[in-house]
Amino acid sequence: MESLLSPARSSGPMAESLTPVLLPPLATMRRALERHDAAFDGVFYSAVRTTGIFCRPSCPSRPKVENVEFFAAPRDCLEAGYRACKRCRPLEANGTPPDWIQPLIDRVERDPSLPVRAPEMVALGVSPERARRWFLAHHGLTFSAWCRGRRLARAFTEIRGGDAVEDAMLANGFASHSGFESAFQRAFGESPRPHGAAEPLFLKLMQSPLGPLVLAASAKGIAYLGFADRRLLESNFASLRRQTKAAAVVPGTNAAIELAESELAEYFAGRRKHFRMPLDPRGTDFQLRVWEELRRIPHGETIPYDELARRIGQPTAMRAVAQANGCNRICIVIPCHRVIGKDGTLTGYGGGLWRKRLLLELERTGRIPGAQ
Repeated sequence: MESLLSPARSSGPMAESLTPVLLPPLATMRRALERHDAAFDGVFYSAVRTTGIFCRPSCPSRPKVENVEFFAAPRDCLEAGYRACKRCRPLEANGTPPDWIQPLIDRVERDPSLPVRAPEMVALGVSPERARRWFLAHHGLTFSAWCRGRRLARAFTEIRGGDAVEDAMLANGFASHSGFESAFQRAFGESPRPHGAAEPLFLKLMQSPLGPLVLAASAKGIAYLGFADRRLLESNFASLRRQTKAAAVVPGTNAAIELAESELAEYFAGRRKHFRMPLDPRGTDFQLRVWEELRRIPHGETIPYDELARRIGQPTAMRAVAQANGCNRICIVIPCHRVIGKDGTLTGYGGGLWRKRLLLELERTGRIPGAQ
């Protein structure tokens, strides 16, 4: 089997980073840099030889590509003589809100039921348009949509708990019955009534060393876990809703998501080999059988597709097994990355082969090469 490690390559004369690690393909990194793609924050760092500064991929600066080289970790950049950018602050933990937006987040946390209007945002020193762009980049939806989704999720929980519809409506900042019913209908597919609405999925973004992860969970458990290379904007929620057959997908959290965040953080730190988080996978009976068998592959080991087919008792169904493997919507926990080609080569992975390599290296050694 080919080595899981290869040296990081830059775009200039300095060909090797100080840490041997597999970075995304050069074309992928250049494309992410051109798009200021926050999905790659923490995955790689760009350093500009002409300025001596290194940045996150999402930094708004626009260096010439011929002057840029790429590194796996901030320490590599520092050891190569670069200093941290003061705009994107790459030395801070992934997902740390910048100082300028923290007052707005604090205000929402104090009273999420009270809408935040533009004049109040300006009074807090936050431009509404700048806040919109930041929430799109880091949460996948605008600030107003994020707040509205949180208020709807709270109202849904309160109504399901037996509260009167009008009490839930007023407690969560909705002024009119028609407006509340319309928003509730769009989100949950039916009018608000106690114990009547179908269960939604709560959705949250989590930062990881390999880029942001999207978690979606029902009351039963995690139904979706995937890398957020593609922005889950509000217009994409319907697609996730169809994939998981949920009544709605709303921003928020629940006990399953909170446990998943804790366990995934331990996994990426090399301290967890088994997951306890509850799962709620959605698929055909055959897919569920394949996914259950995937969970039996020991941490740190791999098997080929034909072995997976034999383990479910259908040795001639390799193609169907491969398709079920590719339809897995709960990555890492249902470890489809542990299935490889019969000749030992790495085969396709929804999160990218470079991520598959690093996940296997993490499970083999207990650390992600180049991680801080």
